[in-house]
Amino acid sequence: MTQVVLGENEGIESALRRFKRQVSKAGILADVKYRRYYETPIEKRKRKAAAARRKRRYR
Repeated sequence: MTQVVLGENEGIESALRRFKRQVSKAGILADVKYRRYYETPIEKRKRKAAAARRKRRYR
């Protein structure tokens, strides 16, 4: 679980930025999108193309 503890004189904006960065590093949003019920054809093509690029890179 991603958690952000506010500092003594830290503003909400900076804490929100840190939270967003932690969420993106943890891959939470990507995981939610991947497990969503319906995947649009464009999203499916993008995902498959990215997987193909990764596969080609490691060969």
